[in-house]
Amino acid sequence: MVYKDIITLCQKNDRKAQRELYKTISPKLYGSCLRYAPNEAEAKDILQDTFIIIFEKIHQFKFKGSFEGWCKRIAVNTALQRYRGIKVFDLVKQDQLEDLEAVEIEEPDDVPLKKLLVMVQELPERYRLVFTMYVMDGYSHNEIAEMMKITIGTSKSNLARARQNLQVMVTTWREYNNSNAS
Repeated sequence: MVYKDIITLCQKNDRKAQRELYKTISPKLYGSCLRYAPNEAEAKDILQDTFIIIFEKIHQFKFKGSFEGWCKRIAVNTALQRYRGIKVFDLVKQDQLEDLEAVEIEEPDDVPLKKLLVMVQELPERYRLVFTMYVMDGYSHNEIAEMMKITIGTSKSNLARARQNLQVMVTTWREYNNSNAS
């Protein structure tokens, strides 16, 4: 069955087509959900909520642009909506922001990707969300600020703090592994 045909049938509430679409696109969307969630259980909940919205709104998809991109945007918005009610997006003074912008995380070539993803999941929520949106999904600070209902400065400071926290985690992981390797 052609992708366009599956979407068209889903727009007509065809359950078989919905199952097929879920099987086809859920692994990719789950990866996106996992990057925003603090653990696998939350990621699965976000994925479930995402598909409910996709199937409710699929009639709005007009076959302009990427369907996967459209679905991914729904997944990101669903994840953000889940955390939006939590008051974690603190404002930061400008002088704090300037200090934090200089923080860069080393390229951790020696850290396995799975371990890096676990480290990202361990970040405080506000840092994890901004880091994921900016670094992994390529959103600009303007887009992040708009989507998360925060200022651009807050987005930048949260990214810098996420990098700072990740740098500490990577350094700690390296020290632990080097001491156990000796």
